[in-house]
Amino acid sequence: MEIRALAPDEIDATRDIRARAFGPMPDDEWAENTRFVRPLLEAGRQFAGFDGDRIVATGRLHDLTQWWHGRAVPMAGVGGITVAPEERGRGLGRRMMAELLERCAGLGHPLSMLYPATTPLYRSLGWEHAGAQHMMDLPAEALRTVAAERVPVRRAGPPDAAEVAAVVGRAHEAARDCGPIVWNEATWRALLGEREEYCYLADDGFLSYRWAGGNSLLEVTRLVARSERTLRALWAIVGSGSSTAATVRACVAPADPVLWLMRERDDETVQRYPWMLRVVDAPAAIEARGYPEGVTAEAPLRIDDPARPANTGHWHLSIKDGQGRLERAAEHPDAVRLGPRGLAALYAGAPVPALRRSGLLQGGPADGPAAAFAASPFSLDYF
Repeated sequence: MEIRALAPDEIDATRDIRARAFGPMPDDEWAENTRFVRPLLEAGRQFAGFDGDRIVATGRLHDLTQWWHGRAVPMAGVGGITVAPEERGRGLGRRMMAELLERCAGLGHPLSMLYPATTPLYRSLGWEHAGAQHMMDLPAEALRTVAAERVPVRRAGPPDAAEVAAVVGRAHEAARDCGPIVWNEATWRALLGEREEYCYLADDGFLSYRWAGGNSLLEVTRLVARSERTLRALWAIVGSGSSTAATVRACVAPADPVLWLMRERDDETVQRYPWMLRVVDAPAAIEARGYPEGVTAEAPLRIDDPARPANTGHWHLSIKDGQGRLERAAEHPDAVRLGPRGLAALYAGAPVPALRRSGLLQGGPADGPAAAFAASPFSLDYF
């Protein structure tokens, strides 16, 4: 299989394998999909594996940043992985993922994230479960009672892409969120142009929603704000739809402020869509990440990463004043030992005792550097 980036005019050649792998897509949906991936095509980030002139596998790398305790880390979002049904079982999916991992490194992404259709393939190359996208059903009537004063809010569209990206990023930075991604301006322009996606922009907040279920369900795809005033105003817009929709399905953080704004809370239905993380460049990822204020940590590490040999070896980890460093060091008898999966889970804030019991981490002190990486990762985007 030969793997190469597709030219912008080759995207239609992937429609057949996509239909055979995941089901056909109506023409209007295909047109929307093509518009969404065009920035990737133009940037050489949409890939296909060829057997002769026949496409047998595909994959893409989104150019993203991911927030970790107030700092945005460059990250490659892996999506669109398909293998022709008649070619499955030949290792083509693994070959495509191995190629994309190398491309991540070549493009300068210290991290990679994906939503798995199957876990074993991605674990075999060093990705590990790290966080989730949370969809919560809220009674629309409860949101109608959110008290709010008027805040300047306007409708947003493709020309607002740069401002939306900046507003959303500042909201995640101020909240010191862990896990949310921010699209680049080109992708935001495509997202803001989606039909039947209604977007609103304030000086320090952003809301997007759509109708579903024959207009009986209102889906909030993103609502972020830096101030309580703007947060209330945007949720009040959502709540104003209670005369039509009985339920609001909102993509929110696990501890989203809206849960404390509502007058009534009863049983809550939450759907989790887990995502996986991969540390591509260990020193760069540690240096780029943010850490809890006032926490210091030092630990010798032994990393064994067969798929990314540059990460393998003995290291000294130090975290102080919100800054992290991972530097080459001599062998240490009490080093924390872990592979790429354990490193990804640790980076995402998984408790060290849980990693020990799952076999993803060995050695070192009982809690290791756990406090420095403490996090509850989530995402507001699916790709």
